[in-house]
Amino acid sequence: MSTASKKLINGWCLYDWANSAYNLVITSTIFPAYFEAVTRDPAINNEVKFLGRSFVNTALYNYTLGMAFIVVALISPILTSIADTRGNKKKFMRFFCTLGSLACAGLYFFGPRELEDGSIALSQASLHLGVLCMFISCIGFWASLVFYNSYLPDLVPEKLRDRVSARGFTFGYIGSVILQIICFLIVFFPESFGLTTPYEKSYMPPRIAFVLVALWWLGFSQITFRVLPTPAAPSAATKNNVFRSGFLELSKVWSQMKQMPVLRRFLYAFFWYSAGIQTVFLAAAQFGAKELQLPIDKLIVTIMIIQLVAILGATLISRASEKFGNIKTIMAVTLIWVGLCGAAYFIHTEMQFYALAAVVGLVMGGIQSVSRSTYANLMPETRDTASFFSFYDVTEKIALVIGMFSFGFVEELTGSMRNSAVALMLFFILGVIFLAWTLRTAAAARKQVSF
Repeated sequence: MSTASKKLINGWCLYDWANSAYNLVITSTIFPAYFEAVTRDPAINNEVKFLGRSFVNTALYNYTLGMAFIVVALISPILTSIADTRGNKKKFMRFFCTLGSLACAGLYFFGPRELEDGSIALSQASLHLGVLCMFISCIGFWASLVFYNSYLPDLVPEKLRDRVSARGFTFGYIGSVILQIICFLIVFFPESFGLTTPYEKSYMPPRIAFVLVALWWLGFSQITFRVLPTPAAPSAATKNNVFRSGFLELSKVWSQMKQMPVLRRFLYAFFWYSAGIQTVFLAAAQFGAKELQLPIDKLIVTIMIIQLVAILGATLISRASEKFGNIKTIMAVTLIWVGLCGAAYFIHTEMQFYALAAVVGLVMGGIQSVSRSTYANLMPETRDTASFFSFYDVTEKIALVIGMFSFGFVEELTGSMRNSAVALMLFFILGVIFLAWTLRTAAAARKQVSF
């Protein structure tokens, strides 16, 4: 296949620039720390009432994300198969981007109110609204990525996918850090933005940041939507019964995958190590706030360290995969993750947390980038790219559900996130085992693919 133009490739990468602000500010730094702060009440063991049941506040956060991932896992195969049969995956991508960004803006209304006596109280209505907006924005973010990722094999041939995938992640890291710095200024210098009362200085900066993320995500994504091509429309016969065609498309993709043992076993490996990686990233700020009592400013610094180092990591690991092979490189990085989870149990100081974050950043971006390109390389030549990537996405989302629910459950069971971090080691160990199986399967079958 021919390589797309530089303008088109950069336009595709710019969606990473647009949406990664959500992943950084909402998923990883300001929102999780803000959620923990406004729902914290040591007098009742940090429990909150939600839908008639009491939850530990951080466990509720993890369970909500887990439920959002379940929804994405259920709907994405149907939506992507419909997108492939109707040639409208760009419309689906735009819809979920808009849905997610609007819900993100809705988080502005999640916050405590100041009572007449000067005290602060979080109402049940506000809590439910905040959880709902978090739930919907998460669905919008992750569902849009299914369609975004599916464009990669359409744009460049196999030999360029590692580098283009890494470029997308690099765009994302740079863009998200720029917006994070802007949010950082609002959080730490509220008076400069007209926020002068104690209530305004404590609770308004994060809420303003949530709106800025929504505007950044929705605004820059319009450039991507303007340059991305609309896939060729299928025949009119295919459009007669879109849901039937969608399920037939899924069945066809699954039948193809059953004949591709290397691809299947790579997905098994990806399932386990992805569960660990995404859970670490989603829970890092909560871990620092609860286990180390770090304030929000230091948590922001920590995640920015991860993002900045990840720019270098994505490039280095991409180059390593070209020299040593993708699967071997991913195996080596996954072993580092095993050590990181073990180290998390023993850290007690701020500097130790920063050092751990630096290593996490080094190995996070690279393994995600190479995983995406490896999957694209193992796929057969097909127009059904969205349907194939739905399997990749479903694998990641189900893994995330297991990772987040496990993390929250172990914390509720043992009373410590340190034990949850140790439990994640099992996911990475299983990932290494399945990666070794993938290599052995490829060697036995003498697959002529680049690892």
